[in-house]
Amino acid sequence: MADLEQPKWYILHTYSGYEAMVKDSLEKLIENNNLGDYIVDLKIPMEQVIEEKNGKRKVVERKLLPCYVFIKMIYTNQIWYYVTSTRGVTGFCGPQGRPIPMKEEEIRKMRLEEFVTDVDFKPGDTVSIEEGPLKGFFGTVKELNDAAQKAKISTTMFGRNTDVEVEYVQIKKVDAPLPEPSEDSAE
Repeated sequence: MADLEQPKWYILHTYSGYEAMVKDSLEKLIENNNLGDYIVDLKIPMEQVIEEKNGKRKVVERKLLPCYVFIKMIYTNQIWYYVTSTRGVTGFCGPQGRPIPMKEEEIRKMRLEEFVTDVDFKPGDTVSIEEGPLKGFFGTVKELNDAAQKAKISTTMFGRNTDVEVEYVQIKKVDAPLPEPSEDSAE
């Protein structure tokens, strides 16, 4: 295990509903066996979804890909054994259960790592939300948080002004003023 290779992202397949348990078990495995240099990060990608229940709408967190845990590690046969022996893990995604590292575009798309984004908008600018549960909404930038790569946007939702927080990569500056919500869209 003297190889000084760079850790890469891999995909673990788990039993349904075992994602959080697998992540916790792997975190304990890392701590108990001093594997922090080999297993660097574990993630269960989540998304925010608007749910309606009993006439009330609220934003809830939901697993983006149920049955999968993403693991950033340096691959060795010993690490493979530790990880695949963890309760709830069915194996790595790859041929014959041998892991294939994810490509950079896949990592970016799954938002497993923060990539610094140069922003071309500032407070007061009009933006459109291009990704996520609020895709298609327009709003005005109120605040920017460069450390978290997030912006607070004031948008019209369900007939009232609402502040939402979105990631920089989810929004795009719009040169035109905000579109006015139409009252008679049934025509």
